Amino acid sequence: DESPLLRPVMAALAPHTGRAHVVGLTGAPGVGKSTSTNALIGALRAAGRTVGVLAVDPSSPFSGGALLGDRIRMQDHAADEGVFIRSMASRGHLGGLSFTTPQAVRVLDAAGFDVVLVETVGIGQSETVVAAMVDFFLVLMLPGAGDELQGIKKGVLEMADLIAVNKADGGNVPAARTAVRDYSAALRLTQPTSPTWTPPVMTCSGQTGDGLDDLWGRIADHRSLMTATGEREDRRRAQRLAWMWSMVEDRLLDSLRGDPAVLGLLGVAEAEVLDGLTTPSAAAERLLAAFGG
Repeated sequence: DESPLLRPVMAALAPHTGRAHVVGLTGAPGVGKSTSTNALIGALRAAGRTVGVLAVDPSSPFSGGALLGDRIRMQDHAADEGVFIRSMASRGHLGGLSFTTPQAVRVLDAAGFDVVLVETVGIGQSETVVAAMVDFFLVLMLPGAGDELQGIKKGVLEMADLIAVNKADGGNVPAARTAVRDYSAALRLTQPTSPTWTPPVMTCSGQTGDGLDDLWGRIADHRSLMTATGEREDRRRAQRLAWMWSMVEDRLLDSLRGDPAVLGLLGVAEAEVLDGLTTPSAAAERLLAAFGG
């Protein structure tokens, strides 16, 4: 939860935010997110832009995840004062993800970073949370889409502002081109995130850097278009409202779990639900009534 000391800090930072370009980046494990992020950082730094990176792990920090590997693969930029890399964990609670990540994004924004990259570990519910807090959502896919289309969640495609088929190098190039056609066809069955933007599908290689300049060019084009149409500001306004309600929900849940009357009933209610002596809805009503009383 937000500490009383943090509130005035965030309020003081608020006037200095809004300039950074916030880009979410996701993809299944093994798709090459960290390698691509590392290469993208290099391309942005070569263009004179400063970069903040948040590597988000929605799972328990005790499970390890990919964060250690992420940090190791980005060590090329560890000594660069124009780059800041931070690993974040929400300890298995997606509400924590939706609370802490926007805070961190705003801190990096206020600190003057031109671009903030928010990298998530894999395809799942955390992607929905991150997609709702960024200006642009990039989804990385692997070559061989024809074999994977059945396993692609429609929601992931609907959230994407751009799909990049990574590892399009060496012998993977033909499969990557086929994947572009397959994903392009799949996107035609989804509702785009904007009425004025059709998500491109392209190839790239985080290993060789091929296609990354073009990829960032598309991201820059999206920002220009969204700014011109007013959609960028509309999206930011909606994000602020969603963040407010997320904080309300988290605090209400914390208050309910810490309420003495609820704590007095919780053990019995959980046991009865586990043993089938009462329904989840009836138990929930009892807990809420105790909280409200």
